[in-house]
Amino acid sequence: MIYDGSPANRLRSIATCILAKLGANYRCLYLNSPPMVAGLRSYLAAAGVDVAGEVRRGSLILTSDQTHLLEDHFDPARMLGMIEEAIRRSLSDGYRGLFATGDMSWEFGPERNFEKLLEYEQGLEELFVRYPHLSGICQYHQDTLPLDAVRTGLYSHRALFVNETLSRMNPHHADADLLVTVSVRLGAAQVEERLNRLTQPTGPSGPTPA
Repeated sequence: MIYDGSPANRLRSIATCILAKLGANYRCLYLNSPPMVAGLRSYLAAAGVDVAGEVRRGSLILTSDQTHLLEDHFDPARMLGMIEEAIRRSLSDGYRGLFATGDMSWEFGPERNFEKLLEYEQGLEELFVRYPHLSGICQYHQDTLPLDAVRTGLYSHRALFVNETLSRMNPHHADADLLVTVSVRLGAAQVEERLNRLTQPTGPSGPTPA
């Protein structure tokens, strides 16, 4: 999910997705700043979710915890290992799988070293291949991320989340070698143009139900 404007505007869509996943017996993990976690709690409660009960059961994890960071440094291997362990634990606890969504700025911590982003996204792609029980949304807030990070987000995902009922296959998805070459050449205006085309409810590639 690549977007601009207030992140609070996206909470309703995320809450709707989590509600559906809880209903399908998935463990749901949401990682973001404390204000965003509080906001999501409110949206889930308004949608009829017994938030406290789901948290007690372990079905719902709403957290701002950054223990995945090592002295404020983001380590892709450490984060990926924690996600893989969360998948295995979810399955052993009787869930169909794990739905995870997090804000990239919050995940990468105060260091904000997005040079490690491509390595992380490649590792996530491998996890999605190995574990079909894993699903999720990477949240890219354009207002808080450098252009290089947004470019990586655009080219490293097979699909783009538009809203709770619509995702679109990404025609710009590239393998790692092509991604590095294309990202260097692509300017801010071109990134914005591609995102605008993909994030419209209707577009040239046609809609794909989320």
